[in-house]
Amino acid sequence: MLLTDRPLVQRDIDIAAPPAVVWALVTDPAKMGTFSPENTGGGWDPPFTEGAPGARFTSGNMRGDLRWSRTSTVLTWSPPREFAFAVTDPDDPAGDPARPIAVWRYQLHPLRGDRTWLCESVDFGTARSPLTDRIAEVPDMHERVVAARCREHARNIDATLRAVKAAAERR
Repeated sequence: MLLTDRPLVQRDIDIAAPPAVVWALVTDPAKMGTFSPENTGGGWDPPFTEGAPGARFTSGNMRGDLRWSRTSTVLTWSPPREFAFAVTDPDDPAGDPARPIAVWRYQLHPLRGDRTWLCESVDFGTARSPLTDRIAEVPDMHERVVAARCREHARNIDATLRAVKAAAERR
């Protein structure tokens, strides 16, 4: 699979908590740092203090010794059903969400017994990123580089979903 194919990695989990509880966890940029193996948390960029379509937030990330931050723009804010945001190229001053590094999405569906089905997904974009830089360094390994990042995202999403589930079920 090539990056231009816009790979999608998607995982889901059943949580014994109502959607409103799960929503409060997955839509808080600061809290995400406590759930994700790669995201270190962040916050809403002024003038935003909460989510809404077009709101922006900045989050930190780390993978091994590599550390970076990214600004994201909320694309979908439909409490307590769907939250999606585009991660944008830090070299693009406007942070154009139409040309993302990736689009992350959280979909929540109520289940019987005050439970929630939570799906987290990432849709790869083609804007400049460490992934596109790596592909440029080793173009003959493009498919292997993309496949490795897909596997890494799948592991990280699984870990994030398990952590969100544990936090939601403690409430």
